[in-house]
Parts: sequence; C-alpha cells; structure tokens
Amino acid sequence: MRILVTNDDGIHAPGLETLEGIARALSDDVWVVAPETDQSGVSHSLSLNDPLRLRQVAEKRFAVKGTPSDCVIMGVRHILKDHGPDLVLSGVNRGQNVAEDVTYSGTIAAAMEGTILNVKSIALSQAYGAGGRGAIKWHCAAEHGPGVVRKILDIGIEPGIVVNVNFPDCEPGEVLGTAVTAQGFRNQALLQIDARQDGRGNPYFWLAFAKATFQPGHGTDLKAIAEKRISVTPLRLDLTDEPSLTRFAQGFSEA
Repeated sequence: MRILVTNDDGIHAPGLETLEGIARALSDDVWVVAPETDQSGVSHSLSLNDPLRLRQVAEKRFAVKGTPSDCVIMGVRHILKDHGPDLVLSGVNRGQNVAEDVTYSGTIAAAMEGTILNVKSIALSQAYGAGGRGAIKWHCAAEHGPGVVRKILDIGIEPGIVVNVNFPDCEPGEVLGTAVTAQGFRNQALLQIDARQDGRGNPYFWLAFAKATFQPGHGTDLKAIAEKRISVTPLRLDLTDEPSLTRFAQGFSEA
C-alpha cells in the first residue's frame, strides 16, 4: 500500500512525525508532501494566483509552498503521477478538529482533496487540554492510530466519503474505546473578538473562544472526546440537504 502523508501544521510539525510513524506501521511505502509553513485554518483553499514551489527535503519527503490541498494535488498529480497513492493520511493535527472545525480545517480539507481525487482519505487530530500546546499527548495518537486506520480500511471507505478521526486528551491507556460519531456543534456565543492595540496605537484583533462549559450533544464528536473516546466521523463531500431539496423543489413548482 502506497501512503501519501500530509498536514496543515507544516513540514516540521511534530504531529506530522507522529503520522509518519502511524503510516510506517501500515506500509513501508510512505511519501510525505506537506506545506512549507503552518497553514492552519485555511480550509479547502487552493493557490490559484501564486506558483507552487516544491522543495525536496529528503527521500520521499517534500515541502510545498502552498496549502494542504495544494500538497495533495502535487503529491497525486505530480510527484506520484506514475504510481498514485492508495491512501491519503492527513495530520496528526495539533488540536482536535470536531464540530464546526470541519469547515475551517486544512487538515480535513487535505483529506477531502484526496477523496476528490478518488483516493481513500483519513484526517487525524490530537486533542489537547489545559496543558496547552506544550503538553500535547502525541503518544496517544501514535499508539492507537495504526489500529484505528486498519479498522477503517477493513470496514471500507465509500467514494465521496472522508473519515475524520480525533484522539482524546489523555494517556493511551486511559482511552475508553472508539465511538462512531456525528459532527457536533458548539455554542457560538463563545466566539468573541479580542481587540488590542499595537505599539503605535493602531488597533488589531484576534478571533477567540471564551472559556466556558457547555453540554455537547449525545453521539457527537465533541461528546466522544470529552469522554476519553476516539471519535470516528464519516463526512460526505456532497453537502446537498435532501429534505430541503425536496421542500424547495415543491415550493418552486408551485410558484
């Protein structure tokens, strides 16, 4: 099995090293194509007005001056064009990608791009808590990742589906199992603007989430992570809402 590994945190991210380890537990044919710099939050953007710069870092390891989606396209359509990958793994992201993160995440977007290119694709993320980024338990994803990916591949990934995996913020031995979940939703009242001033008195702003507790929905990715379970969420590329499609069709036919 040929595996293409990518991420959105950049070529030097520790989560990428973790994902390489997961991939090498599954195959000895692993290729890495990742962004030159941190691309967190760029979603499914493509570099259409700037050229893509490709740099070979080591054998089977490349950096692209572009987005995560650019990296997957470069990997599939250029670097591995003569023998494409059988699997795209994206991550392991620094922090969970659950709920509405799905629409912002470059990690998930890279896996979506793989799916668009007809390659089975899985996004993986490692949650962290009060300890912050300096205390991320990468070893949780490293220990459980190979087994979770193998199980997903055994079950099978249908065309048009990308699988989103999140590991909880706990020691590997504290994981209480795996939950197949739906995408959750946070309380958006927690989203705030942090207004500041620079040294010259000019205003600038940070997007921030207020620290508050809320009850995640039952059966969601948020709930699974809170309960120290690995969350596995199948996502559809086809965003069409069938009930609304029927309702709108009926409404317009009556006009």
